Amino acid sequence: MKYLFWCANEHLSFRIPEFEAISNIFGLDLIWVHKSSEDPWVILDFPNEDFVQKILSRSISVKYCIELWGDGNTYEELFKRVKSYPSEKVEKYASKNRSFKIYCEAFMKKLSYEERISIIDMYSFLPLKGQVKMKNPDDIYSHFEFSGFDHNNLPETPHNLFFGRCIGSGQRHLITKYSIKSRLFIGNTTMEPTLSLLMANLAKVSKGDLVLDPFVGTGSLILAASEFGGYSFGGDIDYLMMHARTRPSRVGQKKRKKEESMRGNFEQYQLEKYYGDIIVADNSRPPWREIPWFKAIIADPPYGIREPTEKIGTLRENVSISEEHLPQHYPSKISYDLSEIIDDLLNFAATHLELGGRIAFWYPVNREEYNKKKLPSNSSLKLCANCEQILSSHTSRRLLVFEKINNQGCHSENVKTDRVDNKFREHFFNANSLTKKERKERIKEYGHLNLSKDEPQNEEKMST
Repeated sequence: MKYLFWCANEHLSFRIPEFEAISNIFGLDLIWVHKSSEDPWVILDFPNEDFVQKILSRSISVKYCIELWGDGNTYEELFKRVKSYPSEKVEKYASKNRSFKIYCEAFMKKLSYEERISIIDMYSFLPLKGQVKMKNPDDIYSHFEFSGFDHNNLPETPHNLFFGRCIGSGQRHLITKYSIKSRLFIGNTTMEPTLSLLMANLAKVSKGDLVLDPFVGTGSLILAASEFGGYSFGGDIDYLMMHARTRPSRVGQKKRKKEESMRGNFEQYQLEKYYGDIIVADNSRPPWREIPWFKAIIADPPYGIREPTEKIGTLRENVSISEEHLPQHYPSKISYDLSEIIDDLLNFAATHLELGGRIAFWYPVNREEYNKKKLPSNSSLKLCANCEQILSSHTSRRLLVFEKINNQGCHSENVKTDRVDNKFREHFFNANSLTKKERKERIKEYGHLNLSKDEPQNEEKMST
């Protein structure tokens, strides 16, 4: 049976990996009828609605799903296919005791009241005998239209039309539930809820899993993980952040409230039973027991743009601290190179993840120099997803998702990270120093900003 999933037009590269991750969580086989990251819909063939409900119970990308009764490139073709849909499947929803309504939606276009009424009237051939009920009907039937991506130049008639019985909605209400605006404890770099929830899905966080964020910050990622039943732990080198003593990031707020804290966020959303704990920790010297006990690791490492990249250390030689000063001693910090951060993160995942567990983390890139072959890797980890979020004309960050496949990669010699991406911070600030005229000239000449001044020789520029 064919089911159409009508999806949100955002974070498009996350859509297919999310479907695949959710199907993996529930052990479902995906039979694609229409597989697309660009079109606002995908179509899957499932034996029954139970499979669909499992997808809907987790998906952030999906807005609605319908049992597809018909589709077409014209109204005539659509109605012909709807009329030919097996009558026994239609009749069981057509009794007088079942109320219904017909919902209409168009991509890149707002249908007027008159247009919606006109469309609904065209479905008068349906053998529905029940009462029309606009609020809480027994059944909802959905009509979707797609007219292309240029909302300034839409055709008179849609390119694609779909109709079917609505099965249910995805979990996009969670985006509002976890809105940063209403969250108790936030910071300057708090991850917005859509991406946090998508990361939890791509990391396959399930009920009872132990989850860690080694760069936890204000805990946006572990909060999303706990929404799906993960027991969350976190670490961060920022002592003030871990104790909620940083300056407030909300406009006009001078002092943090007493209840503002990571634990306060979990209590706000009644998730305190999933709150493991957080500690002040250095990613380069992880304090966690060296056994594979985490099912998922999710992280947004610092890039050196809005937050410093630091680790414990000193540039001085032969430094010793007297025993009497040790209890009050605060270790000094040194610069923590981005490539080192990724090396340590992958080594940590290879050591501490269970087999089949996943790590999902953000990796910043200069778009003109991006090459898939130069992504970090580890012999114990298999790359499962590589999703891009464009930040500007010259920079983006990619959510890299790896799954642990063996126990052989627990040593630094098994990690390979491209050192070229150390230039990310330098290129980021170089681009900001260019005038609008200089940007236009460079894009005209090279097709990009060419921040390295030399034409990059990449075989797979901007490949995914």
